Amino acid sequence: MKTDNFLSVTRESVAYFVIIFSFALLGFRLVQMQIIEHGAYDEKAANNAIKGIEQIPLRGVFYDRNMNVLVSNIPAYTVRITPAEYDTALNKLLEAVLDFEPGYIDKVLFGNRTYSKFVPIRIKRGIDFNAVSWLEENSANLRGVDLIVEMQRGYPAGIRGSHMFGYAKEISPALLEKGKVYYKPGDLIGSSGIEKAYENILRGKKGYTYVLVDSRRKEIGRFKNGTEDAPSIKGNDLVLGIDSDVQRVAEEELFGKNGSAVAIVPKTGEILAYASAPDYDLSAFSYSTSKEYLQKLYIDPDKPFFNRVNSSPKPPGSTFKVMEAIAALDMGVIDTDYIIVCHGGQVFGGRFFKCDAVHGPLNVIHAIERSCDVFFYNLIYKIGMDKWTEYARRFGFGQDTHIDIGEESPGFIPTGASYEKIYGENWPRSIMASLGIGQGEVNVTPIQLAQYVALLANDGVTYTPHIVKGYLTSDSSRKFMPFSYKEINVGINKDIFAIAKEGMFLVVNGSGTAAASKSADVQIAGKTGTAQNPHGKDHALFIGYAPADNPQIAVAVVVENVGFGATWAAPIAKKMIEAYLLKDKLKQREKNAEKKISNNLIGAAIAH
Repeated sequence: MKTDNFLSVTRESVAYFVIIFSFALLGFRLVQMQIIEHGAYDEKAANNAIKGIEQIPLRGVFYDRNMNVLVSNIPAYTVRITPAEYDTALNKLLEAVLDFEPGYIDKVLFGNRTYSKFVPIRIKRGIDFNAVSWLEENSANLRGVDLIVEMQRGYPAGIRGSHMFGYAKEISPALLEKGKVYYKPGDLIGSSGIEKAYENILRGKKGYTYVLVDSRRKEIGRFKNGTEDAPSIKGNDLVLGIDSDVQRVAEEELFGKNGSAVAIVPKTGEILAYASAPDYDLSAFSYSTSKEYLQKLYIDPDKPFFNRVNSSPKPPGSTFKVMEAIAALDMGVIDTDYIIVCHGGQVFGGRFFKCDAVHGPLNVIHAIERSCDVFFYNLIYKIGMDKWTEYARRFGFGQDTHIDIGEESPGFIPTGASYEKIYGENWPRSIMASLGIGQGEVNVTPIQLAQYVALLANDGVTYTPHIVKGYLTSDSSRKFMPFSYKEINVGINKDIFAIAKEGMFLVVNGSGTAAASKSADVQIAGKTGTAQNPHGKDHALFIGYAPADNPQIAVAVVVENVGFGATWAAPIAKKMIEAYLLKDKLKQREKNAEKKISNNLIGAAIAH
C-alpha cells in the first residue's frame, strides 16, 4: 500500500511539474511575442495586410554623339501568373492563346517554385494584339493571370549594332543564386554589349505601389491613399561616341560579308563606328525570342553571334610595316637615307622569300608607299626579335585594349622565348622574315588595329578605345556626366611619326597600293594589308585616317576570305571617312540626285 501511495504521489508531482512548466513556457512565449518581439510581429502582420506591387523602371536610352536616339523604350504587354491564385487547369487554354508548346507553363512554374507563391511570374513578354484582346475579354475567368505594360527595346535609327548594343534578357536562376539582390525572377538584366557592361547605370531603381489586401490576397484599396508609394526612377541615358551615319555605312558595306569595321576619333579614343558582320536582329531579343530564330543563329556556319571586332585575331599583313618603320627609325638603325634594293625577293636562312614586284632602290617612305616586302624582310633583322616584340606591345598588340564593352582576345605577339619553347635555343631565324610583313604567328584583332591607327594618326598618343562617352543624370537637370579613360602614349618623337605618315599619305595619294581609293574631297592616308589564310582566300585589311594633315577620324577594316586589302577593305574605309567628314556635302548630293530624278520624271510625263 505504501508503495502504491508513493507512486501515486510521484505521478501527481510529475503532472503538476509538467503543467506548471507548460504554463511557464507559454507565458514566456507570450511575453516574448507581445513585448520583446512586438515590432517584428507587427511587421509580419502588416505584410499580410499590405501588398507591395513592384514598379519596374524604364531602362536608360542610348544616344549617339549628335543626340540621335539609337536605342529606345517602347511599350509592350506582358502576361504574368501569380501561383497562389492561379488554377493550373487553365494551362492548356493559356498555352493555346499565347502560342506555347504543351507543358510550357508547368515548366515555368516549376522553375520558380522556390520563390513566394504570391510573387507574380512573367510568362511571356511582347504579346500580340489578338492575345491582349482575348485576355482582357476573359479576365474575370482568369484568376491569377494579369496583364501589365512593360517596356521593350526599340531601334529607331535603323542601325543594327547587335554586337555593340547587346541585349537584356530575363535573369537566370544561377545569377539570382549568386546574390543579385536587386533582381527577382522574371527581371531583365543586361546580357551582352553595352546593355551588360553598363547594367548598373541603365537599370534605374525600382518603385513600389502599396495596396491593402484581404486574407485571400484580393486587393481592397490603396494603403494610406498612396502616401507611402515610392515611384520608380528611370535608368540613366547613355551618350555614345557613335556617329549614326558612319555606323550605317559600315553596316551596309559589310552586309553579305564576314568582317569588321571600326572608326575612332584619334585624339580621344571615342569610337565612331563598331560593326561586326554577319550580325543579327536585336529586335528579336526585345521580348521572348523564338527557339527557331535562336537555333538558326546557333547553327549558322558564319557565326553571327561571334563578335569579330573584339575576338577575331588574324595576321595584320602589311599594316604592320608602319609600326616596324617607326621602331627602326626610333632605334636609329635606319634613317630616310637608308636604301634597300628590291630584286623581287631575297633568301633568308636558306629560304627564298618573294616580293610582289621588283621595286628597285627604296627608302623607308617609299617602301611604305609601295608596300615592299623585301625592305621589311631586312628591316626586322635590323630591329631584332626582342625589340620588334617590345614595339608591337607599345602599340597595344598582344594584350587587351580594355574597350568598355565585351570580352576580347589579346591576340598573339611571338617572342624569342616562345620560339625557343617550340624549336629550342637554335630556332630558325628565317621565321623573322615572315613576321616582318605581318605574317607567321602574329595575330591581332580589329579593335587593336583601330587603336593602332589612332596612335599613328595622333603621333603616338590616344585614349583607351570606348563606345560610351558618359551618361545623362535622370533628374530634371539632365546633366551630362562624362566618363574618364586612360591615356595611351607610346613615347616616340613626333618627327618619327611624320616620316612614316608621309609614306601612308603616298599609299593613297601617290602611286601606292590604295591609290584607287583616293578621295576627291578629302586627303586620306593609310596602309593596305593582305593577310595569308591557309584555309581559303586571303583576308583584306586597311588602316587609314583623314584629313591627312589634321586627323579627325581613323578607321580599321578587315574583310575575311576575299583577297586584296586595296580591293575590298580600302573602299569601305573611304566611304566611312567621307560619311563622317563630308556629311553636308553628301546629303546635298543626295538631294540633288533626288531632284534630278524627280525633274526627269516630270519631263517625261509632260512629253507624253
